[in-house]
Amino acid sequence: MVIFMRDFVAEMGQDQTKQQIEKGLKLYQSNDTEKALYVWMKVLRKTSDPGGKFRVLGCLITAHSEMGKYKEMLQYSLAQINTAREMEDPDYLTEGYLNLARSNEKLCEFQKTVSYCETCLNMQGTTVSLQLNGQVCLSMGNAYLGLSVFQKALVSYEKALRYAHNNDDKMLECRVCCSLGNFYIQLKDYEKALFFPCKAAELVNDYGKGWSLKYRAMSQYHMSVAYRKLMRLADAMECCEESMKIALQHGDRPLQALCLLNFADIHRCQKDVDKAFPRYESSMCIMSETGNRLGQASINVGVGKCWILQKEYDKALDSLQRAHDLAKATGNKLCILKVHSLCEGIYRCKEQQEELREQVVKFLQCVEELELYCGMCGESIGEKNQQLQALPCSHIFHLKCLQTNGTKGCPKCHRSSVKLGFV
Repeated sequence: MVIFMRDFVAEMGQDQTKQQIEKGLKLYQSNDTEKALYVWMKVLRKTSDPGGKFRVLGCLITAHSEMGKYKEMLQYSLAQINTAREMEDPDYLTEGYLNLARSNEKLCEFQKTVSYCETCLNMQGTTVSLQLNGQVCLSMGNAYLGLSVFQKALVSYEKALRYAHNNDDKMLECRVCCSLGNFYIQLKDYEKALFFPCKAAELVNDYGKGWSLKYRAMSQYHMSVAYRKLMRLADAMECCEESMKIALQHGDRPLQALCLLNFADIHRCQKDVDKAFPRYESSMCIMSETGNRLGQASINVGVGKCWILQKEYDKALDSLQRAHDLAKATGNKLCILKVHSLCEGIYRCKEQQEELREQVVKFLQCVEELELYCGMCGESIGEKNQQLQALPCSHIFHLKCLQTNGTKGCPKCHRSSVKLGFV
């Protein structure tokens, strides 16, 4: 009888924990974030049920991620891992490591992200953890992109898309399409950079009635960046305004920062630096608060370009040095390459030959390290807007080279295939 009563009380406690978690979710979905956090923190303090504790930590991780409180997100992820270890459940452990990977991705600790993602993929879980593998591959792709390791990023995105299709996971497919938009922005294939977020927006329209509005905001933001690169500035502004509106409604600080950065870049493209500077400054405040160092590097590059427009070359060099230091700290080689390219132009204008030669050498070293050249024609990739195409091995070439020369295999790795890659 005593054992029965003890089990009955435990079950009652689990039911109450579940009810309180659901209550918090309803509050959170209705944008009452503070009350939701209060409910979840109360559950976390009181519950003795490991499963309930794990779930409520997951809610806190998601909420802090969307608020841009990445250090707190990391702490809750570590607590979740400890809970999963107590339960000795491989599915819970996989989810915990995925959240740990995401936390480090948000904090621009890309090498750690890759390591935790590899841990997830190597774990022998059940069907539940296998369903998480697509999200793991997406996070790994984002980390490789943060490190400017383009082929590995593309391999990871391909895998994530395959998991999304196999599991009919439209949300995951939407997120991967947004990341692919960012991927092709960096490699300057602006046609693909627009195609993928447009595909994400289609998925939101077709399947997203019950989804969070963040998916619409995310796709609109990435479309805006592509439109800006294509100099369709009115379209860029419209999409960015739509994204910013949703970000403000939902208190999504990281997306607000990205939108402000994009607004500033649009004004810079219009040569309106007086409007650009305050938006860069506003974006920097949020990026600094959230710990997005790669975002801060991008802001400094944009500010440097504004100073170049005004022929304030010493101020531009100061901004670009800050961008270089931030990019080096995060391991983003592409941003470093951009800095050397811009500095090269400045020193050419200043007629400082020694400094100019130094920047040229460093620029060429970066190009070699990044392997940013077509394996067929030998010309650079990512220097100007060009159509690109990946083979199934995820090596990337100029589309015109593949169409003109044809190939029975990849010129880089010699993998035999004539089929073009999905992305």
